[in-house]
Amino acid sequence: MVAFKNRYMVMEVLLDPAKDLSKDDPITISQTNIVKAIKDSILVNFGECGLAASLGSLQVKYVNPITKLCIIRTSREEYQKVWSAMTMVRTIGNCPVIFHLLDLSVVKEARRSRESKYQGYTNKEVSEHAKVQP
Repeated sequence: MVAFKNRYMVMEVLLDPAKDLSKDDPITISQTNIVKAIKDSILVNFGECGLAASLGSLQVKYVNPITKLCIIRTSREEYQKVWSAMTMVRTIGNCPVIFHLLDLSVVKEARRSRESKYQGYTNKEVSEHAKVQP
């Protein structure tokens, strides 16, 4: 039996604070939006051959639209290509964004524990920020 060797990237999606968040144009960070942005970036920067090589294992496993954390799985051979393509993504929809790598992991269990650590940290920040402002 052959084991697939994957890499898991815990990414934070940073939204542009200068963007005017009007009610007419809501920003939703979802799995489909993130996958489309990554695929478009791979196609532009690495061509059709690069896109075809990375499509077999590229998958967004988890997205939290509140804390803007996501977990992306890709193969061991293609993770550097996917990572570099993600750093070149500048917009999702009409909203300017920046991807920030928080952790790169090999094992799912390590990925889940680290994601929960970042999730807890972000939730603490949100609750403290809510206490300070009236």
